[in-house]
Amino acid sequence: MDSFFIRGNKPLQGQVTISGSKNATLPIMAASLLSSGEVILTGVPNLDDISVMSEVLTTLGAKVTRENDVLIIDGKDVNSCEIPENISRKMRASNLVMGALLARFAQARVAYPGGCAIGTRPMDLHLKGFRSLGYDIREEYGFMEGKADKIGGKEILLDFPSVGATENIMMTASLTHGTTIIRNAAREPEIVDLQNFLNRMGAKIRGAGLDTIKIEGVKHLVGVEHKVIPDRIEAGTFMVAAAITRGDVWIENVVSEHIQPLISKLREIGIEIIPGSSGLRVIGSSQPRPTDIKTMPYPGFPTDMQAQMMAFLATVKGTSIVVETIFENRFMHVQELRRMGANIKVEGRVAIVKGGRLQGASVEATDLRAGAALILAGLFAEGETVVSHIEHIDRGYDSIHEKLQGIGAEINRK
Repeated sequence: MDSFFIRGNKPLQGQVTISGSKNATLPIMAASLLSSGEVILTGVPNLDDISVMSEVLTTLGAKVTRENDVLIIDGKDVNSCEIPENISRKMRASNLVMGALLARFAQARVAYPGGCAIGTRPMDLHLKGFRSLGYDIREEYGFMEGKADKIGGKEILLDFPSVGATENIMMTASLTHGTTIIRNAAREPEIVDLQNFLNRMGAKIRGAGLDTIKIEGVKHLVGVEHKVIPDRIEAGTFMVAAAITRGDVWIENVVSEHIQPLISKLREIGIEIIPGSSGLRVIGSSQPRPTDIKTMPYPGFPTDMQAQMMAFLATVKGTSIVVETIFENRFMHVQELRRMGANIKVEGRVAIVKGGRLQGASVEATDLRAGAALILAGLFAEGETVVSHIEHIDRGYDSIHEKLQGIGAEINRK
Protein backbone atom coordinates (compact mmCIF):
# COMPACT_ATOMS: atom_id res chain seq x y z
CA MET A 1 0.00 0.00 0.00
CA ASP A 2 1.43 3.38 -1.05
CA SER A 3 2.11 6.31 1.27
CA PHE A 4 2.98 9.97 0.81
CA PHE A 5 6.38 11.14 2.07
CA ILE A 6 6.47 14.88 2.67
CA ARG A 7 9.19 17.30 3.76
CA GLY A 8 7.62 20.59 4.75
CA ASN A 9 8.52 24.11 5.82
CA LYS A 10 8.73 25.29 2.20
CA PRO A 11 6.49 28.03 0.69
CA LEU A 12 4.58 26.88 -2.40
CA GLN A 13 4.81 29.01 -5.54
CA GLY A 14 3.60 28.74 -9.11
CA GLN A 15 0.39 27.67 -10.86
CA VAL A 16 -1.86 24.64 -10.39
CA THR A 17 -4.93 23.63 -12.44
CA ILE A 18 -8.01 22.26 -10.72
CA SER A 19 -9.76 19.15 -12.09
CA GLY A 20 -13.47 18.66 -12.69
CA SER A 21 -15.73 18.16 -9.70
CA LYS A 22 -16.05 14.66 -8.28
CA ASN A 23 -19.30 15.56 -6.53
CA ALA A 24 -20.77 16.92 -9.76
CA THR A 25 -19.56 14.08 -11.99
CA LEU A 26 -20.97 11.20 -9.91
CA PRO A 27 -24.66 12.23 -9.98
CA ILE A 28 -24.37 13.21 -13.63
CA MET A 29 -22.98 9.75 -14.41
CA ALA A 30 -25.97 8.23 -12.60
CA ALA A 31 -28.35 10.55 -14.49
CA SER A 32 -26.89 9.35 -17.79
CA LEU A 33 -28.98 6.19 -17.27
CA LEU A 34 -32.06 8.33 -18.00
CA SER A 35 -30.86 9.04 -21.55
CA SER A 36 -31.93 7.17 -24.65
CA GLY A 37 -28.66 8.09 -26.33
CA GLU A 38 -24.97 8.55 -25.75
CA VAL A 39 -23.69 10.93 -23.07
CA ILE A 40 -20.27 12.58 -23.41
CA LEU A 41 -18.80 14.17 -20.28
CA THR A 42 -15.69 16.34 -20.44
CA GLY A 43 -13.49 17.59 -17.62
CA VAL A 44 -13.94 14.33 -15.71
CA PRO A 45 -11.34 13.83 -12.95
CA ASN A 46 -9.26 10.64 -12.78
CA LEU A 47 -10.40 9.30 -9.40
CA ASP A 48 -11.14 5.95 -7.78
CA ASP A 49 -14.75 7.01 -7.11
CA ILE A 50 -15.25 7.71 -10.82
CA SER A 51 -13.89 4.23 -11.62
CA VAL A 52 -16.28 2.65 -9.13
CA MET A 53 -19.26 4.51 -10.57
CA SER A 54 -18.16 3.36 -14.03
CA GLU A 55 -18.17 -0.18 -12.67
CA VAL A 56 -21.69 0.35 -11.29
CA LEU A 57 -22.95 1.50 -14.70
CA THR A 58 -21.16 -1.33 -16.50
CA THR A 59 -22.70 -3.88 -14.12
CA LEU A 60 -26.13 -2.54 -15.08
CA GLY A 61 -25.36 -3.04 -18.78
CA ALA A 62 -24.06 0.36 -19.86
CA LYS A 63 -20.97 0.83 -21.99
CA VAL A 64 -18.45 3.21 -20.42
CA THR A 65 -15.27 4.31 -22.17
CA ARG A 66 -12.70 6.90 -21.16
CA GLU A 67 -9.95 8.83 -22.91
CA ASN A 68 -8.05 11.38 -20.82
CA ASP A 69 -10.71 13.59 -19.19
CA VAL A 70 -13.54 12.52 -21.53
CA LEU A 71 -16.06 9.91 -20.41
CA ILE A 72 -18.53 8.37 -22.88
CA ILE A 73 -21.56 6.57 -21.45
CA ASP A 74 -23.93 4.57 -23.65
CA GLY A 75 -26.82 3.32 -21.55
CA LYS A 76 -29.23 2.13 -24.24
CA ASP A 77 -28.50 -1.54 -23.45
CA VAL A 78 -28.92 -1.27 -19.67
CA ASN A 79 -30.88 -4.37 -18.72
CA SER A 80 -30.58 -4.61 -14.93
CA CYS A 81 -32.11 -2.61 -12.09
CA GLU A 82 -30.04 -4.13 -9.27
CA ILE A 83 -26.66 -3.07 -7.90
CA PRO A 84 -24.84 -5.91 -6.10
CA GLU A 85 -23.74 -5.37 -2.52
CA ASN A 86 -20.03 -5.90 -3.23
CA ILE A 87 -20.03 -2.93 -5.63
CA SER A 88 -22.42 -0.66 -3.73
CA ARG A 89 -20.31 -0.84 -0.58
CA LYS A 90 -17.30 0.64 -2.36
CA MET A 91 -18.77 4.13 -2.59
CA ARG A 92 -21.45 6.24 -0.97
CA ALA A 93 -22.56 7.83 -4.25
CA SER A 94 -23.70 4.47 -5.64
CA ASN A 95 -27.05 5.27 -3.99
CA LEU A 96 -27.60 7.98 -6.63
CA VAL A 97 -28.30 5.31 -9.23
CA MET A 98 -31.50 4.30 -7.44
CA GLY A 99 -33.41 7.39 -8.55
CA ALA A 100 -32.41 6.91 -12.18
CA LEU A 101 -33.31 3.21 -12.14
CA LEU A 102 -36.74 3.90 -10.63
CA ALA A 103 -37.43 6.48 -13.31
CA ARG A 104 -36.27 4.23 -16.15
CA PHE A 105 -37.53 0.80 -15.08
CA ALA A 106 -40.14 1.69 -12.44
CA GLN A 107 -38.18 -0.56 -10.08
CA ALA A 108 -34.76 -0.81 -8.43
CA ARG A 109 -32.86 -2.89 -5.90
CA VAL A 110 -29.78 -1.27 -4.37
CA ALA A 111 -27.59 -2.38 -1.46
CA TYR A 112 -26.87 0.16 1.24
CA PRO A 113 -23.76 2.06 0.13
CA GLY A 114 -20.33 2.44 1.72
CA GLY A 115 -17.89 5.36 1.72
CA CYS A 116 -15.96 7.38 4.29
CA ALA A 117 -16.91 6.70 7.92
CA ILE A 118 -17.45 10.36 8.80
CA GLY A 119 -20.88 9.88 10.34
CA THR A 120 -24.38 8.63 9.64
CA ARG A 121 -25.69 9.62 6.23
CA PRO A 122 -29.08 7.90 6.25
CA MET A 123 -31.13 7.20 3.15
CA ASP A 124 -34.40 8.18 4.84
CA LEU A 125 -34.77 11.48 2.95
CA HIS A 126 -34.09 9.74 -0.38
CA LEU A 127 -36.68 7.07 0.39
CA LYS A 128 -39.18 9.66 1.64
CA GLY A 129 -38.91 11.40 -1.71
CA PHE A 130 -39.41 8.18 -3.67
CA ARG A 131 -42.44 7.28 -1.56
CA SER A 132 -43.90 10.75 -2.09
CA LEU A 133 -43.63 10.21 -5.85
CA GLY A 134 -45.66 7.01 -5.52
CA TYR A 135 -43.04 4.27 -5.29
CA ASP A 136 -43.46 1.36 -2.92
CA ILE A 137 -40.15 1.28 -1.00
CA ARG A 138 -39.03 -1.58 1.22
CA GLU A 139 -35.85 -2.07 3.23
CA GLU A 140 -34.70 -5.57 4.10
CA TYR A 141 -31.56 -7.71 4.28
CA GLY A 142 -29.28 -4.75 3.60
CA PHE A 143 -31.07 -3.73 0.41
CA MET A 144 -33.48 -0.97 -0.59
CA GLU A 145 -36.12 -2.07 -3.06
CA GLY A 146 -38.53 0.13 -4.94
CA LYS A 147 -41.41 -0.52 -7.31
CA ALA A 148 -43.87 1.80 -9.00
CA ASP A 149 -47.27 2.03 -7.36
CA LYS A 150 -49.26 5.18 -8.13
CA ILE A 151 -46.51 7.45 -9.34
CA GLY A 152 -46.94 11.14 -10.08
CA GLY A 153 -45.51 14.54 -9.27
CA LYS A 154 -45.85 15.73 -5.68
CA GLU A 155 -44.64 18.43 -3.33
CA ILE A 156 -41.78 17.15 -1.19
CA LEU A 157 -40.44 18.91 1.90
CA LEU A 158 -36.99 17.74 2.94
CA ASP A 159 -36.34 17.77 6.70
CA PHE A 160 -32.72 18.68 5.91
CA PRO A 161 -31.25 20.08 2.67
CA SER A 162 -29.60 16.78 1.72
CA VAL A 163 -27.51 16.96 -1.45
CA GLY A 164 -27.95 13.29 -2.34
CA ALA A 165 -31.69 13.26 -1.67
CA THR A 166 -32.18 16.41 -3.75
CA GLU A 167 -30.23 14.87 -6.64
CA ASN A 168 -32.02 11.53 -6.45
CA ILE A 169 -35.46 13.14 -6.41
CA MET A 170 -34.53 15.43 -9.32
CA MET A 171 -33.53 12.42 -11.41
CA THR A 172 -36.63 10.39 -10.61
CA ALA A 173 -39.02 13.32 -11.05
CA SER A 174 -37.55 14.19 -14.46
CA LEU A 175 -39.34 11.20 -16.02
CA THR A 176 -42.31 11.11 -13.60
CA HIS A 177 -45.67 12.36 -14.87
CA GLY A 178 -46.81 15.65 -13.37
CA THR A 179 -45.03 18.42 -11.52
CA THR A 180 -42.74 17.80 -8.55
CA ILE A 181 -41.69 20.55 -6.16
CA ILE A 182 -38.77 20.01 -3.76
CA ARG A 183 -38.77 22.41 -0.81
CA ASN A 184 -35.76 22.93 1.48
CA ALA A 185 -33.66 21.56 -1.37
CA ALA A 186 -29.87 21.54 -1.22
CA ARG A 187 -28.36 24.58 -2.96
CA GLU A 188 -24.82 23.40 -3.80
CA PRO A 189 -23.25 24.26 -7.19
CA GLU A 190 -23.29 20.53 -7.99
CA ILE A 191 -27.11 20.64 -7.84
CA VAL A 192 -27.08 23.44 -10.42
CA ASP A 193 -24.72 21.45 -12.64
CA LEU A 194 -27.03 18.42 -12.47
CA GLN A 195 -30.01 20.61 -13.40
CA ASN A 196 -28.10 22.03 -16.38
CA PHE A 197 -27.17 18.53 -17.53
CA LEU A 198 -30.72 17.19 -17.21
CA ASN A 199 -32.19 20.21 -18.97
CA ARG A 200 -29.79 19.73 -21.88
CA MET A 201 -31.14 16.18 -22.16
CA GLY A 202 -34.67 17.59 -22.39
CA ALA A 203 -35.79 17.79 -18.76
CA LYS A 204 -37.82 20.75 -17.46
CA ILE A 205 -36.26 21.81 -14.17
CA ARG A 206 -35.83 25.23 -12.64
CA GLY A 207 -34.82 26.60 -9.26
CA ALA A 208 -31.55 24.75 -8.62
CA GLY A 209 -29.33 26.92 -6.45
CA LEU A 210 -32.39 28.07 -4.50
CA ASP A 211 -34.26 26.22 -1.76
CA THR A 212 -37.22 25.36 -4.01
CA ILE A 213 -36.83 23.29 -7.19
CA LYS A 214 -39.66 22.65 -9.66
CA ILE A 215 -39.56 19.66 -12.02
CA GLU A 216 -42.07 19.07 -14.80
CA GLY A 217 -41.92 15.44 -15.86
CA VAL A 218 -41.18 14.62 -19.51
CA LYS A 219 -41.54 11.39 -21.49
CA HIS A 220 -37.92 10.85 -22.51
CA LEU A 221 -34.43 12.32 -22.36
CA VAL A 222 -31.73 12.30 -25.05
CA GLY A 223 -27.95 12.05 -25.14
CA VAL A 224 -25.85 15.21 -24.80
CA GLU A 225 -22.32 16.51 -24.31
CA HIS A 226 -21.61 18.28 -21.03
CA LYS A 227 -18.57 19.81 -19.32
CA VAL A 228 -18.37 19.23 -15.58
CA ILE A 229 -17.81 22.23 -13.29
CA PRO A 230 -14.44 22.62 -11.50
CA ASP A 231 -14.01 20.91 -8.13
CA ARG A 232 -14.51 23.60 -5.49
CA ILE A 233 -13.17 21.39 -2.68
CA GLU A 234 -9.95 20.60 -4.56
CA ALA A 235 -9.63 24.33 -5.27
CA GLY A 236 -10.18 25.08 -1.59
CA THR A 237 -7.57 22.51 -0.56
CA PHE A 238 -4.93 24.14 -2.78
CA MET A 239 -5.93 27.57 -1.46
CA VAL A 240 -5.22 26.33 2.05
CA ALA A 241 -1.98 24.72 0.81
CA ALA A 242 -0.81 28.16 -0.33
CA ALA A 243 -1.94 29.73 2.95
CA ILE A 244 -0.47 27.13 5.33
CA THR A 245 2.95 27.26 3.63
CA ARG A 246 2.85 31.08 3.51
CA GLY A 247 3.21 30.75 -0.26
CA ASP A 248 2.00 32.49 -3.42
CA VAL A 249 -0.02 30.31 -5.84
CA TRP A 250 -2.21 30.97 -8.87
CA ILE A 251 -5.06 28.44 -8.92
CA GLU A 252 -6.49 27.93 -12.41
CA ASN A 253 -9.99 26.64 -13.31
CA VAL A 254 -11.89 27.96 -10.29
CA VAL A 255 -15.37 29.45 -10.05
CA SER A 256 -14.90 31.97 -7.24
CA GLU A 257 -18.64 32.20 -6.57
CA HIS A 258 -18.65 28.52 -5.58
CA ILE A 259 -16.16 29.04 -2.73
CA GLN A 260 -17.12 32.42 -1.32
CA PRO A 261 -17.43 31.15 2.28
CA LEU A 262 -13.83 29.90 2.18
CA ILE A 263 -12.57 33.05 0.47
CA SER A 264 -14.23 35.18 3.15
CA LYS A 265 -12.78 33.11 5.98
CA LEU A 266 -9.25 33.11 4.56
CA ARG A 267 -9.37 36.86 4.08
CA GLU A 268 -10.53 37.18 7.69
CA ILE A 269 -7.41 35.26 8.71
CA GLY A 270 -5.24 37.65 6.72
CA ILE A 271 -4.71 35.76 3.46
CA GLU A 272 -4.69 37.87 0.29
CA ILE A 273 -6.93 36.48 -2.46
CA ILE A 274 -7.02 38.08 -5.91
CA PRO A 275 -9.75 36.70 -8.24
CA GLY A 276 -9.19 36.55 -12.00
CA SER A 277 -11.28 35.57 -15.00
CA SER A 278 -10.42 31.86 -14.81
CA GLY A 279 -8.98 31.40 -11.34
CA LEU A 280 -7.52 33.20 -8.36
CA ARG A 281 -4.22 34.04 -6.69
CA VAL A 282 -3.62 33.14 -3.04
CA ILE A 283 -0.85 34.91 -1.14
CA GLY A 284 -0.12 33.62 2.35
CA SER A 285 0.48 35.78 5.42
CA SER A 286 3.52 35.63 7.69
CA GLN A 287 1.24 36.50 10.61
CA PRO A 288 -2.17 34.90 10.03
CA ARG A 289 -4.89 35.51 12.62
CA PRO A 290 -6.97 32.89 14.47
CA THR A 291 -10.67 32.62 13.65
CA ASP A 292 -13.84 30.63 14.36
CA ILE A 293 -15.49 28.27 11.87
CA LYS A 294 -18.92 26.65 11.87
CA THR A 295 -19.80 24.21 9.10
CA MET A 296 -23.22 24.67 7.54
CA PRO A 297 -25.13 23.53 4.44
CA TYR A 298 -24.29 25.56 1.32
CA PRO A 299 -23.87 28.53 1.08
CA GLY A 300 -22.37 28.20 4.56
CA PHE A 301 -18.84 27.02 5.27
CA PRO A 302 -18.44 23.53 3.70
CA THR A 303 -17.93 20.53 5.95
CA ASP A 304 -15.63 19.14 3.23
CA MET A 305 -13.14 21.95 4.02
CA GLN A 306 -13.30 21.69 7.81
CA ALA A 307 -10.37 19.26 8.25
CA GLN A 308 -8.09 21.22 5.91
CA MET A 309 -8.85 24.49 7.68
CA MET A 310 -8.25 22.90 11.07
CA ALA A 311 -4.79 21.81 9.91
CA PHE A 312 -4.10 25.43 8.91
CA LEU A 313 -5.45 26.86 12.18
CA ALA A 314 -3.16 24.46 14.08
CA THR A 315 -0.30 26.57 12.68
CA VAL A 316 -1.84 29.98 13.50
CA LYS A 317 -0.85 31.58 16.80
CA GLY A 318 -3.81 32.11 19.12
CA THR A 319 -7.02 30.16 19.76
CA SER A 320 -9.52 29.19 17.07
CA ILE A 321 -12.85 27.39 17.44
CA VAL A 322 -14.20 24.87 14.91
CA VAL A 323 -17.81 23.69 15.15
CA GLU A 324 -18.92 20.74 13.00
CA THR A 325 -22.70 20.66 12.52
CA ILE A 326 -23.04 18.25 9.57
CA PHE A 327 -21.30 14.96 10.46
CA GLU A 328 -20.78 13.71 13.98
CA ASN A 329 -17.57 11.77 13.24
CA ARG A 330 -15.71 14.39 11.25
CA PHE A 331 -13.00 15.05 13.84
CA MET A 332 -11.14 11.78 13.25
CA HIS A 333 -8.20 13.74 11.84
CA VAL A 334 -7.68 15.43 15.21
CA GLN A 335 -5.83 12.49 16.75
CA GLU A 336 -3.53 12.29 13.74
CA LEU A 337 -2.80 16.03 13.84
CA ARG A 338 -1.96 15.65 17.54
CA ARG A 339 0.73 13.14 16.53
CA MET A 340 2.32 16.05 14.70
CA GLY A 341 2.19 18.28 17.76
CA ALA A 342 -1.12 20.05 17.14
CA ASN A 343 -2.81 21.41 20.27
CA ILE A 344 -6.47 20.53 19.70
CA LYS A 345 -9.12 19.73 22.30
CA VAL A 346 -12.46 18.26 21.27
CA GLU A 347 -15.70 18.65 23.22
CA GLY A 348 -18.55 17.00 21.34
CA ARG A 349 -18.85 18.76 18.00
CA VAL A 350 -16.56 21.62 19.03
CA ALA A 351 -12.78 21.67 18.56
CA ILE A 352 -10.59 24.22 20.33
CA VAL A 353 -7.40 24.79 18.34
CA LYS A 354 -4.34 26.53 19.79
CA GLY A 355 -1.89 27.18 17.00
CA GLY A 356 1.84 26.51 17.12
CA ARG A 357 4.59 24.43 15.55
CA LEU A 358 4.11 21.06 13.87
CA GLN A 359 6.62 18.22 13.62
CA GLY A 360 6.72 15.55 10.95
CA ALA A 361 5.31 12.17 12.01
CA SER A 362 3.80 8.96 10.66
CA VAL A 363 0.05 9.52 10.37
CA GLU A 364 -2.92 7.75 8.85
CA ALA A 365 -5.61 9.10 6.54
CA THR A 366 -8.89 8.04 8.14
CA ASP A 367 -11.07 9.48 5.37
CA LEU A 368 -10.81 11.57 2.21
CA ARG A 369 -10.70 15.10 3.65
CA ALA A 370 -8.77 14.03 6.74
CA GLY A 371 -6.10 12.72 4.39
CA ALA A 372 -5.95 16.08 2.61
CA ALA A 373 -5.60 17.82 5.99
CA LEU A 374 -2.63 15.63 6.92
CA ILE A 375 -0.90 16.42 3.63
CA LEU A 376 -1.37 20.13 4.33
CA ALA A 377 0.00 19.73 7.85
CA GLY A 378 2.99 17.89 6.41
CA LEU A 379 3.67 20.75 4.00
CA PHE A 380 4.10 23.06 7.00
CA ALA A 381 5.75 20.73 9.50
CA GLU A 382 9.45 20.47 10.24
CA GLY A 383 11.01 17.16 9.23
CA GLU A 384 9.38 14.30 7.34
CA THR A 385 5.69 13.38 7.45
CA VAL A 386 4.50 9.99 6.19
CA VAL A 387 0.79 9.73 5.34
CA SER A 388 -0.49 6.16 4.98
CA HIS A 389 -3.86 4.74 3.84
CA ILE A 390 -3.86 7.19 0.96
CA GLU A 391 -6.46 5.13 -0.88
CA HIS A 392 -8.93 7.47 0.82
CA ILE A 393 -7.21 10.47 -0.78
CA ASP A 394 -7.27 8.79 -4.22
CA ARG A 395 -11.07 8.81 -4.02
CA GLY A 396 -11.27 12.58 -4.30
CA TYR A 397 -8.00 14.15 -5.52
CA ASP A 398 -6.64 13.69 -9.02
CA SER A 399 -2.82 13.30 -8.86
CA ILE A 400 -2.55 15.54 -5.81
CA HIS A 401 1.13 14.81 -5.19
CA GLU A 402 2.07 15.61 -8.80
CA LYS A 403 0.15 18.88 -8.67
CA LEU A 404 1.86 19.80 -5.39
CA GLN A 405 5.25 18.91 -6.85
CA GLY A 406 4.48 21.32 -9.69
CA ILE A 407 4.26 24.24 -7.24
CA GLY A 408 7.35 23.34 -5.27
CA ALA A 409 6.25 20.81 -2.66
CA GLU A 410 8.67 18.08 -1.63
CA ILE A 411 6.22 15.18 -1.71
CA ASN A 412 6.65 11.69 -3.12
CA ARG A 413 4.48 8.64 -3.41
CA LYS A 414 5.93 5.21 -2.85
